[in-house]
Amino acid sequence: MQKAKILLVDDRPENLLALEAILSALDQTLVRAASGEEALKALLTDDFAVILLDVQMPGMDGFETAAHIKRRERTRDIPIIFLTAINHGPHHTFRGYAAGAVDYISKPFDPWVLRAKVSVFVDLYVKNCQLKEQAALLRLQLEEGGGEPALGGALLGELSARLAAVEEQAEALGKQLDGGEDAGVAATAAHLERKLAGLRRALDAMRPGSA
Repeated sequence: MQKAKILLVDDRPENLLALEAILSALDQTLVRAASGEEALKALLTDDFAVILLDVQMPGMDGFETAAHIKRRERTRDIPIIFLTAINHGPHHTFRGYAAGAVDYISKPFDPWVLRAKVSVFVDLYVKNCQLKEQAALLRLQLEEGGGEPALGGALLGELSARLAAVEEQAEALGKQLDGGEDAGVAATAAHLERKLAGLRRALDAMRPGSA
């Protein structure tokens, strides 16, 4: 499986080195950028699971860099974690979230916490890529095997109907377990619901005209 890319943006080489040391255990591809301009250039060609962005940088600071990232259709959905050595209170933090950050961490930060936060976004990115690949593969199989769009639509309709029946059964099971004391069974039911939701999203992605 291809590794996810993580973009590290900081004007200080020692800070980039420290981030690499913390995140190396995740065994993903770490990409350095020493300025906002370098970060935007890297984002033109590569897809990233998450961006770690220093707020205080000469020239284009973290807020301005984030604004450019969020304006681009290609990059607007990439999670941004702001890193800052200063704290000017609630207004400063609010500005970070307003610029599009999903998290805001003050230095010095706990390496374990940072690694755990980044790991979550990497997992989400990988799962999303897998779903897209599966949906694209299934769509290709339908197009090649069906021969005609009408047949592909009929197959999609049949799959959707079958999935709807399973979703109905799962919903009924969930109502039966509601308020029950068996946490293990409830957890299994919740896992089933999540799997079904993933299947439904993949099926919807196969429909003609879907993004």
